[in-house]
Formats: sequence, structure tokens, C-alpha cells
Amino acid sequence: MRIVVADCSVDYAGRLSAHLPRAKRVLMLKNDGSILVHSDGGSYKPLNWMSPPCSLETLELEDDHREAGVVEQWQVTHKKTADKLVVSLFEIIHDSAYDLGVDPGLIKDGVEAHLQELLAEQIELAGEGHTLVRREYMTAIGPVDILAKDANGGSVAIEIKRRGGIDGVEQLTRYLELMNRDPKLAPVQGVFAAQEIKPQARTLAEDRGIRCLVLDYDAMRGMEDKNTLF
Repeated sequence: MRIVVADCSVDYAGRLSAHLPRAKRVLMLKNDGSILVHSDGGSYKPLNWMSPPCSLETLELEDDHREAGVVEQWQVTHKKTADKLVVSLFEIIHDSAYDLGVDPGLIKDGVEAHLQELLAEQIELAGEGHTLVRREYMTAIGPVDILAKDANGGSVAIEIKRRGGIDGVEQLTRYLELMNRDPKLAPVQGVFAAQEIKPQARTLAEDRGIRCLVLDYDAMRGMEDKNTLF
């Protein structure tokens, strides 16, 4: 992983256009080709990003860029959509690279991991006609627990918790924002699944168009039948 702290501006062009004016930011360039642009705020959500598969090239500076004070310019291009993210660097404050090796992945709480396994096997609990695409669908900011298709072939992202709080809804919201930028997945519907969902979390989820699924662990293990979809 390469980490660069720089005075920069960022322009995104593709299905949508976005501009980040000049400011000091942290740029994370990962070995899978992805890039994330962070500010000193907003928790761990990037201001902008390009998820893999993509490629990075250093552009030849034009005269107007040099006159504006740009010292280096990167262009990250998505290999499937041809979307482009251009980073104009005015000053590189820090630049370092680290080999992080192979990551073992997230080790979930035992019950939470088992809930994921059981729901993948009983995906119809998420809705009639639903089919499993895969577990642990990777995004640029982490894996969503389950990716499924509904009866009409639409994408469904499911995040699973033992106890569903606001943090879990926020996490799923970030996944949905990212996944809905992929034309092969969009539009992506969200399902927040947990053994217990707190009232504030349910309110926030419903306000964002996310369905809530209450899971009965015993029922899914064949002991009872009390799963309820709201």
C-alpha cells in the first residue's frame, strides 16, 4: 500500500461528475489498483474513490497546469466503465509505501458468522424468490455480508449483525453508496438483518429505504420458526 499526504484537487468523470477543490488530503493507493481520497474528518468514509479493476498512470503536465502550480497529475481509469479520477498534486508532503502481505480477513463473532452462513443457506428468508450470489462480497471499503438477487433479478446487499444498531445501518449505507456506482449491480437494495434491531436503527434504515429483517437464530437452526421480515 502507498500512502501519500498531498495538497491536491480531485476530479471524477464518468456516470457522474464530482470535484474536490484544492486542499490537504491523504491518498491511499492499494495493490489491487484502487485509490481512496480521505480528509481529516468524516470517520473512515473516503471523499472519493475508484474501486478495482482500475489502472493508474502519471499524466504529462500541460502548460496551464504547471502555471497553476501542479507538480504531478495522476489519472486512475476504471477498466470496465472507463470512469476517470484525476488527482492534481500541488505539493507532496509525505509519500511512503508498505508491503502489508496477505490479510487473513475479518474474523466475525461466532454467532454473527453462523447467522451469515445460515442466511446464505436460507436466502428465501430475505424475500420470496431471492437467490444467493455470494457471501462476503468485497467492496473497496470492506465486504458486505451477502449479495443476493431478488425475484426480479435486482441486486440485494445484506448486512448481518447480532444486535442491529445505528452503526450497522451507517455501514450498510456506505456499502450501498459504493455498490450503486457499479452499473452491473445498480440499483442495489439494502437489507439490514439482525437478531435484534434497535428502534433508532430501524427508523434510520426505513428512512433510507433499507429493509429490516429480524432473524431468529434458533429457528434458522431448525429449532423454531419465528423469522420476521418487516
